[in-house]
Amino acid sequence: MIFVKNENTNPYLNHAVEEYIMNKFQDDCFMLWRNESCILIGKNQDIMSEINTEYIKEHNITVVRRMSGGGAVFNDLGNLNFTFISKKAPKQGVEFSTFTAPIIEALSKLGVKAELSGRNDITIDNKKISGNAQFHSRDKVIHHGTLLFSSCISDLVAALKVKEIKFSDKTVKSVASRVSNLSEYLNEPMSVIEFKEFLFDYVFSTKNNGVIYELNEEDWGAIKIIAENKYCTRLWNYGSSPKFNFHGEKKFPGGIVQANMFIENDIIQDININGDFFSEKDVSELENLIRYNKYQCNYVREALREINVSEYMSNISFDDLINVMF
Repeated sequence: MIFVKNENTNPYLNHAVEEYIMNKFQDDCFMLWRNESCILIGKNQDIMSEINTEYIKEHNITVVRRMSGGGAVFNDLGNLNFTFISKKAPKQGVEFSTFTAPIIEALSKLGVKAELSGRNDITIDNKKISGNAQFHSRDKVIHHGTLLFSSCISDLVAALKVKEIKFSDKTVKSVASRVSNLSEYLNEPMSVIEFKEFLFDYVFSTKNNGVIYELNEEDWGAIKIIAENKYCTRLWNYGSSPKFNFHGEKKFPGGIVQANMFIENDIIQDININGDFFSEKDVSELENLIRYNKYQCNYVREALREINVSEYMSNISFDDLINVMF
């Protein structure tokens, strides 16, 4: 395993670093990194329904769209992100326990009892300290997660919008009451930098033949090009603003699914499928199959007859999608 050292805190560049090392190295990789204040949006999310635009403008909070699915997360310098990049096993789907286990084990060494909970969270005493997400390419998996260590919870709460539908089956609705900084659970105090060093050393100690890699000037040149062409662009982060006259939204065990469609003369002229679901394949392929079909269930069913919807929206069935669209 290659252990990539990264002290950069620019969120545009850090996402480009992930993409760069995924393509550069054949070996599995591990990286720890921090971001200046930002919101990281899941690939499939409608950005304007996830962020408090006035607050992020007033507080200079950057917004960057990830390659991975899942929900929006807040980062600041009190948060530590971790990334595992590994070769994709045949028929490997979205699975979190393999990648979160080393993090949970490391926390136990500090006397902190954490566990994988829900779809993709690491919790301590039922409070979320980590959210996780994955990107699947043809032959690689990027798994990354947050670790709230000493983050500003008030910024987190104010910067993110929370949908009521997210809490439709829960009694606790306050975000502030559901999250916590893991520094509050340590027996001995340490800084986020000290925690970063501890976690890096711990994961390194668990891997045989680990190699530490320092990004060089040539690497950073290539990384900056990726950032400028993708992660810094408004098109990638905010997308286009097409015209819609139908909106459907439902929550399933696999996440929230939204379908925005423009239907004219009983034809689906355009469709955007959004949500905090995870995916193995690009949901735009699904949209292309649905577009220009008659707005009738049997026509959509025939258009998707040869595909597995759950590959595009993990743990979401064809019938779930139909329930959102009709």
